[in-house]
Amino acid sequence: MTASHRKRVMFYVQHLLGVGHQARAAAITRAMQANNLEVHYVSGGFDESRQDLGDARYVQLPPARTADASFTTLLDVNGQPVDTAWENRRRQALLDTYAAIAPDVLLVESFPFGRRRFRFELLPLLEAANGKSAIAASVRDILVERDDPKRTQWIIDTARSFFNTIIVHGDPAVAPFSDTFAGADAIADMICYSGYVTAPPVTATEPRTESVLVSAGGGAVGGPLLRTAIAARPLTKLANAPWQLATGPNMAEFDRKSLIVPPGVTVDTFFSNFRHILTKVTVSVSQAGYNTVMDLYTTGTRAVLVPFSSHGETEQSRRAEILAGRGHFQVVPEESLTPETLARAIDRALDAAPPDPAGIHFNGAHRTAEIVAALAGGKPPPHSL
Repeated sequence: MTASHRKRVMFYVQHLLGVGHQARAAAITRAMQANNLEVHYVSGGFDESRQDLGDARYVQLPPARTADASFTTLLDVNGQPVDTAWENRRRQALLDTYAAIAPDVLLVESFPFGRRRFRFELLPLLEAANGKSAIAASVRDILVERDDPKRTQWIIDTARSFFNTIIVHGDPAVAPFSDTFAGADAIADMICYSGYVTAPPVTATEPRTESVLVSAGGGAVGGPLLRTAIAARPLTKLANAPWQLATGPNMAEFDRKSLIVPPGVTVDTFFSNFRHILTKVTVSVSQAGYNTVMDLYTTGTRAVLVPFSSHGETEQSRRAEILAGRGHFQVVPEESLTPETLARAIDRALDAAPPDPAGIHFNGAHRTAEIVAALAGGKPPPHSL
Protein backbone atom coordinates (compact mmCIF):
# COMPACT_ATOMS: atom_id res chain seq x y z
CA MET A 1 0.00 0.00 0.00
CA THR A 2 1.48 3.36 -0.98
CA ALA A 3 1.84 6.20 1.50
CA SER A 4 -0.97 8.13 -0.16
CA HIS A 5 -3.33 5.17 0.34
CA ARG A 6 -2.43 4.33 3.90
CA LYS A 7 -5.24 4.34 6.43
CA ARG A 8 -5.21 7.47 8.58
CA VAL A 9 -5.36 7.61 12.38
CA MET A 10 -6.00 10.75 14.41
CA PHE A 11 -4.62 10.21 17.93
CA TYR A 12 -5.84 12.75 20.50
CA VAL A 13 -3.54 12.97 23.55
CA GLN A 14 -4.08 15.38 26.44
CA HIS A 15 -1.11 15.45 28.82
CA LEU A 16 -1.70 17.35 32.08
CA LEU A 17 0.89 16.62 34.77
CA GLY A 18 3.34 13.73 34.42
CA VAL A 19 4.99 12.41 31.25
CA GLY A 20 3.62 8.85 31.42
CA HIS A 21 0.69 9.40 29.07
CA GLN A 22 2.99 10.96 26.49
CA ALA A 23 5.54 8.14 26.65
CA ARG A 24 2.86 5.48 26.24
CA ALA A 25 1.15 7.39 23.42
CA ALA A 26 4.47 7.86 21.65
CA ALA A 27 5.22 4.13 21.76
CA ILE A 28 1.77 3.40 20.33
CA THR A 29 2.28 6.06 17.65
CA ARG A 30 5.54 4.47 16.49
CA ALA A 31 3.95 1.01 16.46
CA MET A 32 1.02 2.22 14.36
CA GLN A 33 3.43 3.64 11.81
CA ALA A 34 5.27 0.33 11.74
CA ASN A 35 1.88 -1.21 10.88
CA ASN A 36 1.68 1.06 7.80
CA LEU A 37 -0.78 3.51 9.31
CA GLU A 38 -0.52 7.25 8.73
CA VAL A 39 -0.66 8.79 12.19
CA HIS A 40 -1.67 12.35 13.05
CA TYR A 41 -0.71 13.00 16.68
CA VAL A 42 -2.90 15.77 18.08
CA SER A 43 -1.50 17.12 21.36
CA GLY A 44 -3.45 19.22 23.83
CA GLY A 45 -0.61 19.50 26.35
CA PHE A 46 2.78 21.14 26.58
CA ASP A 47 5.64 19.46 24.73
CA GLU A 48 8.38 19.48 27.39
CA SER A 49 9.44 15.86 27.12
CA ARG A 50 10.03 15.71 23.33
CA GLN A 51 8.81 12.19 22.75
CA ASP A 52 9.91 10.23 19.69
CA LEU A 53 6.88 10.16 17.40
CA GLY A 54 8.66 8.75 14.37
CA ASP A 55 7.25 10.31 11.21
CA ALA A 56 3.85 11.09 12.69
CA ARG A 57 2.28 14.37 11.66
CA TYR A 58 2.26 16.47 14.81
CA VAL A 59 -0.58 18.90 15.50
CA GLN A 60 -0.39 21.21 18.52
CA LEU A 61 -3.65 22.53 19.92
CA PRO A 62 -3.59 25.59 22.21
CA PRO A 63 -1.87 23.83 25.13
CA ALA A 64 -3.23 23.36 28.64
CA ARG A 65 -1.78 21.98 31.85
CA THR A 66 -3.13 21.49 35.33
CA ALA A 67 -2.18 24.03 37.97
CA ASP A 68 -1.39 21.26 40.49
CA ALA A 69 -2.05 17.65 41.38
CA SER A 70 -5.65 18.39 42.31
CA PHE A 71 -6.48 18.74 38.58
CA THR A 72 -9.09 21.39 39.41
CA THR A 73 -7.67 24.34 37.45
CA LEU A 74 -6.47 24.35 33.84
CA LEU A 75 -3.81 26.87 32.82
CA ASP A 76 -3.12 28.19 29.31
CA VAL A 77 0.21 28.94 27.65
CA ASN A 78 0.53 32.15 29.69
CA GLY A 79 -0.11 30.39 32.99
CA GLN A 80 -3.60 31.88 33.27
CA PRO A 81 -6.77 29.90 34.06
CA VAL A 82 -8.60 29.01 30.87
CA ASP A 83 -11.95 30.67 30.19
CA THR A 84 -14.94 30.07 27.92
CA ALA A 85 -13.35 31.99 25.05
CA TRP A 86 -10.26 29.77 25.25
CA GLU A 87 -12.44 26.66 25.29
CA ASN A 88 -14.32 27.90 22.21
CA ARG A 89 -11.08 28.54 20.30
CA ARG A 90 -9.66 25.16 21.19
CA ARG A 91 -12.84 23.27 20.38
CA GLN A 92 -12.94 24.89 16.94
CA ALA A 93 -9.24 24.12 16.37
CA LEU A 94 -9.86 20.47 17.25
CA LEU A 95 -12.90 20.18 14.99
CA ASP A 96 -11.03 21.84 12.13
CA THR A 97 -8.15 19.42 12.65
CA TYR A 98 -10.50 16.43 12.49
CA ALA A 99 -12.13 17.73 9.30
CA ALA A 100 -8.73 18.27 7.64
CA ILE A 101 -7.42 14.82 8.55
CA ALA A 102 -10.65 12.89 7.85
CA PRO A 103 -9.24 9.86 9.69
CA ASP A 104 -10.29 6.26 9.25
CA VAL A 105 -9.81 5.82 13.00
CA LEU A 106 -10.11 8.35 15.81
CA LEU A 107 -8.07 7.14 18.80
CA VAL A 108 -8.77 9.08 22.01
CA GLU A 109 -6.45 8.82 24.98
CA SER A 110 -8.19 8.32 28.39
CA PHE A 111 -11.66 9.66 27.59
CA PRO A 112 -14.38 8.91 28.66
CA PHE A 113 -12.68 7.20 31.64
CA GLY A 114 -10.56 10.27 32.27
CA ARG A 115 -10.12 13.81 30.92
CA ARG A 116 -13.77 14.64 31.68
CA ARG A 117 -12.73 18.27 32.08
CA PHE A 118 -12.36 18.29 28.28
CA ARG A 119 -15.95 17.32 27.55
CA PHE A 120 -16.39 20.79 26.04
CA GLU A 121 -14.33 19.68 23.02
CA LEU A 122 -14.38 15.89 23.10
CA LEU A 123 -18.14 15.39 22.95
CA PRO A 124 -18.40 17.65 19.86
CA LEU A 125 -15.43 15.78 18.36
CA LEU A 126 -17.09 12.41 18.95
CA GLU A 127 -20.34 13.70 17.46
CA ALA A 128 -18.46 14.90 14.38
CA ALA A 129 -16.70 11.54 13.99
CA ASN A 130 -19.75 9.38 14.70
CA GLY A 131 -20.52 7.35 11.59
CA LYS A 132 -17.49 8.72 9.72
CA SER A 133 -14.56 7.16 11.59
CA ALA A 134 -14.09 4.09 13.74
CA ILE A 135 -13.59 5.38 17.29
CA ALA A 136 -11.44 3.75 19.96
CA ALA A 137 -10.38 4.71 23.49
CA SER A 138 -6.81 4.21 24.68
CA VAL A 139 -6.84 3.69 28.44
CA ARG A 140 -4.41 2.34 31.03
CA ASP A 141 -5.15 -0.80 33.04
CA ILE A 142 -5.84 0.86 36.40
CA LEU A 143 -8.09 3.89 36.87
CA VAL A 144 -8.45 6.29 39.76
CA GLU A 145 -11.33 4.69 41.65
CA ARG A 146 -14.50 6.75 42.15
CA ASP A 147 -17.51 5.72 44.21
CA ASP A 148 -19.93 7.57 41.94
CA PRO A 149 -22.62 5.46 40.22
CA LYS A 150 -23.85 8.43 38.14
CA ARG A 151 -20.35 9.05 36.80
CA THR A 152 -19.91 5.34 36.03
CA GLN A 153 -23.20 5.27 34.14
CA TRP A 154 -22.23 8.38 32.18
CA ILE A 155 -18.99 6.67 31.11
CA ILE A 156 -20.90 3.55 30.05
CA ASP A 157 -23.45 5.59 28.09
CA THR A 158 -20.74 7.65 26.38
CA ALA A 159 -18.76 4.55 25.45
CA ARG A 160 -21.85 2.84 24.07
CA SER A 161 -22.94 5.93 22.13
CA PHE A 162 -19.69 6.72 20.35
CA PHE A 163 -16.96 4.11 20.69
CA ASN A 164 -16.35 0.93 18.73
CA THR A 165 -13.61 -0.39 20.99
CA ILE A 166 -12.02 0.25 24.39
CA ILE A 167 -8.32 -0.64 24.24
CA VAL A 168 -7.05 -1.36 27.76
CA HIS A 169 -3.26 -1.25 27.98
CA GLY A 170 -2.81 -4.04 30.46
CA ASP A 171 -3.05 -7.75 31.11
CA PRO A 172 -6.23 -9.08 32.77
CA ALA A 173 -4.17 -11.77 34.48
CA VAL A 174 -2.45 -8.96 36.41
CA ALA A 175 -5.15 -6.29 36.76
CA PRO A 176 -8.60 -6.85 35.23
CA PHE A 177 -10.22 -3.57 34.16
CA SER A 178 -13.16 -4.44 36.40
CA ASP A 179 -10.90 -4.08 39.46
CA THR A 180 -11.00 -0.29 39.20
CA PHE A 181 -13.91 0.43 36.86
CA ALA A 182 -17.25 -0.66 38.29
CA GLY A 183 -18.97 -0.53 34.90
CA ALA A 184 -16.58 -2.88 33.11
CA ASP A 185 -19.12 -5.68 32.78
CA ALA A 186 -21.52 -3.37 30.94
CA ILE A 187 -18.94 -2.77 28.19
CA ALA A 188 -17.16 -6.13 28.36
CA ASP A 189 -17.88 -6.86 24.69
CA MET A 190 -16.08 -3.63 23.71
CA ILE A 191 -12.88 -4.20 25.73
CA CYS A 192 -9.69 -5.34 24.01
CA TYR A 193 -6.63 -5.86 26.20
CA SER A 194 -3.41 -4.92 24.48
CA GLY A 195 -0.95 -6.08 27.09
CA TYR A 196 1.41 -3.55 28.64
CA VAL A 197 2.90 -0.83 26.45
CA THR A 198 6.63 -0.82 27.02
CA ALA A 199 9.91 -1.24 25.22
CA PRO A 200 11.32 -4.74 24.72
CA PRO A 201 13.26 -6.29 27.62
CA VAL A 202 16.83 -5.08 28.01
CA THR A 203 19.64 -7.59 28.10
CA ALA A 204 22.33 -6.28 30.43
CA THR A 205 25.83 -6.47 28.94
CA GLU A 206 27.63 -5.65 32.19
CA PRO A 207 27.11 -6.72 35.81
CA ARG A 208 25.22 -4.37 38.11
CA THR A 209 27.24 -2.02 40.27
CA GLU A 210 26.49 -1.18 43.89
CA SER A 211 24.43 1.97 43.32
CA VAL A 212 20.93 3.45 43.68
CA LEU A 213 18.74 5.37 41.25
CA VAL A 214 15.97 7.58 42.68
CA SER A 215 13.58 8.96 40.07
CA ALA A 216 10.54 11.21 40.32
CA GLY A 217 8.87 10.59 36.96
CA GLY A 218 7.78 13.92 35.48
CA GLY A 219 8.73 15.50 38.80
CA ALA A 220 5.71 17.68 39.47
CA VAL A 221 4.99 15.86 42.75
CA GLY A 222 8.39 14.24 43.35
CA GLY A 223 10.09 16.70 45.70
CA PRO A 224 9.25 14.92 48.97
CA LEU A 225 10.46 11.58 47.62
CA LEU A 226 13.87 12.96 46.58
CA ARG A 227 14.38 14.84 49.86
CA THR A 228 13.47 11.74 51.85
CA ALA A 229 15.78 9.56 49.77
CA ILE A 230 18.75 11.84 50.49
CA ALA A 231 17.96 11.63 54.22
CA ALA A 232 17.53 7.85 54.03
CA ARG A 233 20.87 7.18 52.32
CA PRO A 234 23.09 7.07 55.44
CA LEU A 235 20.63 4.67 57.10
CA THR A 236 20.88 1.99 54.37
CA LYS A 237 23.32 -0.78 53.55
CA LEU A 238 24.18 1.28 50.46
CA ALA A 239 25.19 4.41 52.40
CA ASN A 240 28.64 4.49 50.79
CA ALA A 241 27.45 3.68 47.26
CA PRO A 242 26.86 6.34 44.61
CA TRP A 243 23.24 7.51 44.32
CA GLN A 244 21.75 9.16 41.23
CA LEU A 245 18.64 11.34 41.48
CA ALA A 246 16.42 12.32 38.54
CA THR A 247 14.08 15.22 39.27
CA GLY A 248 12.02 15.05 36.08
CA PRO A 249 11.39 18.06 33.81
CA ASN A 250 8.34 19.34 35.72
CA MET A 251 9.75 19.67 39.23
CA ALA A 252 9.05 23.08 40.77
CA GLU A 253 12.03 25.36 41.28
CA PHE A 254 11.31 25.42 45.02
CA ASP A 255 11.67 21.63 45.21
CA ARG A 256 14.89 21.68 43.18
CA LYS A 257 16.45 24.29 45.45
CA SER A 258 15.36 22.38 48.56
CA LEU A 259 17.61 19.44 47.69
CA ILE A 260 20.74 19.52 49.87
CA VAL A 261 23.00 17.19 47.92
CA PRO A 262 25.79 15.44 49.89
CA PRO A 263 28.97 13.95 48.41
CA GLY A 264 28.28 10.72 46.56
CA VAL A 265 24.89 11.90 45.30
CA THR A 266 24.35 13.41 41.84
CA VAL A 267 21.20 15.14 40.58
CA ASP A 268 20.05 15.41 36.97
CA THR A 269 16.79 16.55 35.40
CA PHE A 270 16.28 13.35 33.45
CA PHE A 271 18.21 10.54 31.79
CA SER A 272 17.66 9.84 28.11
CA ASN A 273 19.14 6.38 28.77
CA PHE A 274 16.95 5.72 31.82
CA ARG A 275 16.38 2.03 31.09
CA HIS A 276 20.09 1.47 30.47
CA ILE A 277 20.87 3.00 33.87
CA LEU A 278 18.26 0.72 35.46
CA THR A 279 20.20 -2.31 34.17
CA LYS A 280 23.26 -1.13 36.08
CA VAL A 281 21.95 -0.09 39.51
CA THR A 282 21.38 -2.35 42.49
CA VAL A 283 18.11 -0.77 43.60
CA SER A 284 15.66 1.73 42.11
CA VAL A 285 13.44 4.03 44.18
CA SER A 286 10.50 5.64 42.39
CA GLN A 287 6.80 6.31 42.37
CA ALA A 288 4.54 3.63 40.87
CA GLY A 289 3.57 5.13 37.54
CA TYR A 290 2.69 2.83 34.65
CA ASN A 291 5.82 3.45 32.55
CA THR A 292 8.28 3.36 35.42
CA VAL A 293 6.96 0.02 36.65
CA MET A 294 7.12 -1.43 33.14
CA ASP A 295 10.75 -0.29 32.87
CA LEU A 296 11.53 -2.01 36.18
CA TYR A 297 10.02 -5.25 34.89
CA THR A 298 11.74 -5.22 31.51
CA THR A 299 15.13 -4.47 33.08
CA GLY A 300 14.68 -6.91 35.98
CA THR A 301 15.52 -4.24 38.57
CA ARG A 302 14.96 -4.59 42.31
CA ALA A 303 12.90 -1.63 43.44
CA VAL A 304 11.07 0.29 46.11
CA LEU A 305 7.78 1.89 45.03
CA VAL A 306 6.40 4.96 46.78
CA PRO A 307 3.05 5.43 45.03
CA PHE A 308 1.67 8.95 44.60
CA SER A 309 -1.59 9.09 46.56
CA SER A 310 -2.36 12.76 47.29
CA HIS A 311 -5.59 14.50 46.25
CA GLY A 312 -7.53 11.24 46.22
CA GLU A 313 -5.32 9.53 43.63
CA THR A 314 -5.58 5.74 43.94
CA GLU A 315 -4.11 4.45 40.67
CA GLN A 316 -0.46 4.15 41.73
CA SER A 317 -1.33 2.72 45.14
CA ARG A 318 -3.47 0.04 43.54
CA ARG A 319 -0.73 -0.84 41.06
CA ALA A 320 1.88 -1.06 43.80
CA GLU A 321 -0.43 -3.21 45.94
CA ILE A 322 -1.05 -5.65 43.08
CA LEU A 323 2.61 -6.00 42.16
CA ALA A 324 3.82 -6.24 45.74
CA GLY A 325 1.27 -9.03 46.15
CA ARG A 326 3.10 -10.87 43.39
CA GLY A 327 6.27 -10.55 45.51
CA HIS A 328 8.01 -8.33 42.98
CA PHE A 329 8.56 -4.96 44.67
CA GLN A 330 8.86 -3.33 48.07
CA VAL A 331 6.26 -0.63 48.80
CA VAL A 332 6.26 2.36 51.13
CA PRO A 333 2.89 4.18 51.18
CA GLU A 334 3.25 7.92 50.69
CA GLU A 335 1.66 8.65 54.07
CA SER A 336 4.24 6.38 55.76
CA LEU A 337 7.28 7.82 53.95
CA THR A 338 10.11 8.74 56.33
CA PRO A 339 13.88 8.33 55.99
CA GLU A 340 13.63 5.30 58.27
CA THR A 341 10.81 3.50 56.43
CA LEU A 342 12.45 4.16 53.09
CA ALA A 343 15.85 2.94 54.29
CA ARG A 344 14.34 -0.30 55.57
CA ALA A 345 12.53 -0.86 52.27
CA ILE A 346 15.73 -0.27 50.28
CA ASP A 347 17.53 -2.85 52.39
CA ARG A 348 14.66 -5.33 51.87
CA ALA A 349 14.81 -4.73 48.10
CA LEU A 350 18.57 -5.30 48.16
CA ASP A 351 18.02 -8.76 49.66
CA ALA A 352 14.98 -9.69 47.53
CA ALA A 353 14.84 -11.50 44.22
CA PRO A 354 14.48 -9.30 41.12
CA PRO A 355 10.98 -8.99 39.62
CA ASP A 356 10.00 -11.87 37.36
CA PRO A 357 8.05 -10.75 34.27
CA ALA A 358 7.28 -14.30 33.14
CA GLY A 359 3.70 -14.74 32.01
CA ILE A 360 2.92 -11.02 31.68
CA HIS A 361 2.09 -9.64 28.23
CA PHE A 362 4.37 -6.70 27.37
CA ASN A 363 3.75 -6.33 23.63
CA GLY A 364 1.08 -3.68 24.09
CA ALA A 365 2.19 -1.12 21.52
CA HIS A 366 2.35 -3.69 18.71
CA ARG A 367 -0.98 -5.21 19.64
CA THR A 368 -2.62 -1.80 19.91
CA ALA A 369 -1.43 -1.08 16.39
CA GLU A 370 -2.97 -4.36 15.22
CA ILE A 371 -6.30 -3.48 16.85
CA VAL A 372 -6.32 -0.01 15.27
CA ALA A 373 -5.35 -1.43 11.87
CA ALA A 374 -8.27 -3.87 12.06
CA LEU A 375 -10.64 -1.00 12.85
CA ALA A 376 -9.21 1.02 9.97
CA GLY A 377 -9.87 -1.87 7.63
CA GLY A 378 -13.44 -2.29 8.82
CA LYS A 379 -12.67 -5.55 10.60
CA PRO A 380 -13.56 -6.57 14.16
CA PRO A 381 -10.56 -6.22 16.47
CA PRO A 382 -9.17 -9.30 18.24
CA HIS A 383 -10.37 -9.44 21.85
CA SER A 384 -8.05 -12.04 23.39
CA LEU A 385 -4.37 -11.63 24.15
